[in-house]
Amino acid sequence: MKTWLIVLIVVVAVVVLAALALVAARRNRVAGLRKREQAREHLQDSRVHSAQADREQALAEEQAARARRELAEAQERAARAETEARERAGSAQEHRATAQELQAKAEKIAPDLTTEQPRGDGGATRR
Repeated sequence: MKTWLIVLIVVVAVVVLAALALVAARRNRVAGLRKREQAREHLQDSRVHSAQADREQALAEEQAARARRELAEAQERAARAETEARERAGSAQEHRATAQELQAKAEKIAPDLTTEQPRGDGGATRR
């Protein structure tokens, strides 16, 4: 073979290889750009989901705080009601004791008068 033909074949091979390298580089660059765009979309979606999670977390914390506050208020009302009930029971007991004392005094003063009145049953009449 002639030298110029060998040089021509080598030059054509080098040009073909260079063209293939350029095409591959361009394809890699396009693929890289596509991947970067996809990564940007993922980051944007990540930010959206993160904001949604933050909002949901804040709402959950508010709801829990509201529930704790309502529970505390209910416990406070229950404690007040129990205290009031104990006070009323104590007052009723004092009234009952006073009534019994007065009944005893009345029996001592006029025994025949007290037989007509009901005794110690809270004022209920018997039939």
